[in-house]
Amino acid sequence: MVRALAHRNYRLFFAGQGVSLVGTWITRVATSWLVYRLTGSAAVLGIVGFAGQIPTFLLAPLAGVWVDRWTRYRVLVVTQVLSMMQSFALAGLALSGTITVTRILLLSAFQGVINAFDTPARQAFVVEMVEDRADLPNAIALNSSMVNGARLLGPSVAGVLIAVAGEGWCFLLDGVSYLAVIMSLMMMRLAGAAPRGREKRVLLELRDGLRYAFGFAPIRSVLLLITLISVMGMPYTVLMPLIADQVLHGGPHTLGFLMGATGVGALGGAVYLASRRSVLGLGRVIAASAMLFGCGLIAFSLSRTLALSLVLMVVTGTGFMVQLASSNTVIQTIVREDMRGRVMAFYTMAFMGTAPFGSLLAGGLAARVGAPRTILLGGGVCILGGVAFSRQLPRLRELVVPIYVERGILPEIAAGLSDAAALRDESER
Repeated sequence: MVRALAHRNYRLFFAGQGVSLVGTWITRVATSWLVYRLTGSAAVLGIVGFAGQIPTFLLAPLAGVWVDRWTRYRVLVVTQVLSMMQSFALAGLALSGTITVTRILLLSAFQGVINAFDTPARQAFVVEMVEDRADLPNAIALNSSMVNGARLLGPSVAGVLIAVAGEGWCFLLDGVSYLAVIMSLMMMRLAGAAPRGREKRVLLELRDGLRYAFGFAPIRSVLLLITLISVMGMPYTVLMPLIADQVLHGGPHTLGFLMGATGVGALGGAVYLASRRSVLGLGRVIAASAMLFGCGLIAFSLSRTLALSLVLMVVTGTGFMVQLASSNTVIQTIVREDMRGRVMAFYTMAFMGTAPFGSLLAGGLAARVGAPRTILLGGGVCILGGVAFSRQLPRLRELVVPIYVERGILPEIAAGLSDAAALRDESER
């Protein structure tokens, strides 16, 4: 289950990023609660979510071209330093009492610009840290475990820290946590792969990436399902302060517990994926987990007690993370190396870049029909998306399996095909 940790560079990254992500989740919860405390508005929560994610939608495709050109290691060092500065800026404003919604919007947009470059670079960099391609699915699953271990711990810490000391200390702690990942990057020993350099104009390379990603049915189908879930399902996180306050009649600690319960489920899902020995069957897992996520959202929207809501958040977190990590694994294992940065940028765009539209839609809809009904509608759409994806599986499998065999990811199938060919040749003689 932890075989990818045998690679030194990945082990360093895992440790440093694990610490930093706890801080990231603390800041996410603190930002949501701060905006809600300042405004009490579901619409403003949606606008802040939009401001933090729309730069990723606009810039990620172009960022993917540059990630394919530049040294991914250096990109990550720069983005982590800039993220640290952004957190310290939030902390300074909050602790000095000069924080405003406008300033939160601007700093959220700045972080969105950083994420547009950081996320595809980080996704593509995994291959450089894990030399053995057979360990790549395990590394991706461990990444998900790391994210969701932080997702479990971070919101719980944030809920307590907000209640005791205020949001500013959450932002300060996040800024300090970035030192861990920066140090881990500095300690790595890399082969020094040269950047690919400029071959065509940026827009031409972007066009090539689009043609490849959306012209190849397996990648296209996975990206479209991620987009659907991001727009219709994920905005439930934007509405969580309203659920905690208006439906469950709690405070910041209630919000922290709900987000933490989501992390429990997501961590369990990631552990399940890490225990898998093969990528075979991940298509069925993607479809089933999308439907599980939708069912969890529908049930959560109908709950009116904290205990039941916590259980349903575990289910929801499991479905979402298994769907996302399985999709990541499939894409990472079938994508062409020269297209990896661009395709992972489209993945980032599908997962994070389209989320602001979902945040705006959810905020506006919740203001009209309420947060529970908005979440229920999103869950229903996610179920339909999972059903539609499952119907495409036979055709997608025919396209993907030969790639796995060619790259040695399924050596047992390759060996079986070789034996079958040998038997056929023998029979023909």
